[in-house]
Amino acid sequence: MPKPMIVSLIISLFLLLTSQVSDAFFFKPVPRFLNEYAKPRTRRNLYRYETRNFSQTLDHFSFSYHPKFQQRYLISTENWIGPARMGPIFFYCGNEGDIEWFAANTGFVWEVAPRFGAMVVFPEHRYYGESMPFGSQEEAYKNSTSLAYLTAEQALADYALLLTELKRQFSAEASPVVLFGGSYGGMLAAWMRLKYPHITVGALASSAPILQFEDLVPPETFYDIVSNNFRVCLLAIYILDYFY
Repeated sequence: MPKPMIVSLIISLFLLLTSQVSDAFFFKPVPRFLNEYAKPRTRRNLYRYETRNFSQTLDHFSFSYHPKFQQRYLISTENWIGPARMGPIFFYCGNEGDIEWFAANTGFVWEVAPRFGAMVVFPEHRYYGESMPFGSQEEAYKNSTSLAYLTAEQALADYALLLTELKRQFSAEASPVVLFGGSYGGMLAAWMRLKYPHITVGALASSAPILQFEDLVPPETFYDIVSNNFRVCLLAIYILDYFY
């Protein structure tokens, strides 16, 4: 086999086997060869949205009285074709972190929204960013009692309630909702599609370890995959070093 073909095959194999790991990182740095022509990927020069707050229920599964908290969400109707044409709603299920970071590093949602004339919504996960129950992070993380409402079930109910209210506000009850998410957010997207099928029509769960629980999948599975990728990459480096 000619040398260029061997190198091409090695590079293709390298990219194929490492795509899972690379896709897990939402932020893709600008290639160094662009030099002064490189523009950093920030939300200021890429994505435009409005920051809002929603008065969210603390406990969706109890009749006891609990004070509500302000849940932050980011919304963009710039490309939305409106309720009359049943413009879709692209809803990103916020992960365990500041929602602005996820919005700035989830380019796929922003890139496909204009093609579908979609509204884009990025809700923040409770107990993260600025969406703190009990008024502050210190109070929210104070003890096991205050942290008792930090569950995936409560987070899914947050998103369901927020979505229902947004559809009412925009008279978009007939607009289809597509969920997006990566990693833990992808797990939430898949679970929400299962738990609230009357609200959503589909979910795209990227790099979502939905079955990664010790009673379902051996706990070492993830590390086995990462270790195998490392071995393949190392082999590719040795081969490329040999030829060049």
